[in-house]
Amino acid sequence: MGRFEYLIVLAACVVVTLPLELAGARVYRRPRRLARAVLPVAAVFLVWDAVAVAAGVWDFDPAFVTGLRAPLGIPLEEVLFFVVVPICGLLTYEGVQLTGRLVGRVLRRRQRVPR
Repeated sequence: MGRFEYLIVLAACVVVTLPLELAGARVYRRPRRLARAVLPVAAVFLVWDAVAVAAGVWDFDPAFVTGLRAPLGIPLEEVLFFVVVPICGLLTYEGVQLTGRLVGRVLRRRQRVPR
C-alpha cells in the first residue's frame, strides 16, 4: 500500500458515504451549494498547511504520499483530504436528516391509523 495509503483511505471514505447520496442525501446533485460549503474552508486550511510546512512545523511522510504536489507545495492527498472529508461529512449529515424525516413520517402514519 505505502505511497497510495492516503489515497486509498480517501477513496474508502467516498465509497462508504456514496450510498447516502443514492438514498436521497442530494449533496452531489447541488454542486454550487457544495462548492460554497467546501471550497472556502478548504482554501483556508490549505493555506494554513502551506504556512505550517514552510515554517517546519510539520511535513508529510513521503512513504505515504504519491509525491504529486499542489502549487502551494501541499501533497495532492492533503488537498483531496480538505475536499473529500467535508463532502463525506455533508453526506453523513444529510443522510441523518433524511433518516429523521423518514422516521418522522412513519411515526406520524402509525399515529393516524385507527386500531
